[in-house]
Amino acid sequence: MSAAEKLYGISVKMPENDPMSAPHLLGDDWSGTRWYASAEERDAALVDMENHPRYYRRGDSPSICLEKIDPEK
Repeated sequence: MSAAEKLYGISVKMPENDPMSAPHLLGDDWSGTRWYASAEERDAALVDMENHPRYYRRGDSPSICLEKIDPEK
């Protein structure tokens, strides 16, 4: 499947003023996007991404903002 056929995505960003956005760490403009062929595949991945990471210490949680991306109609 080509990249053009993957229309459903998840945008991954840091919250404003996150300590990891310091210039010597990830920087202000750190972000990522993951693309999927269907809304169902994307939604399943989003549920998995929203679950607490298995190897984090108790009490720790990732500070990321996840947002669905749908194809323009």
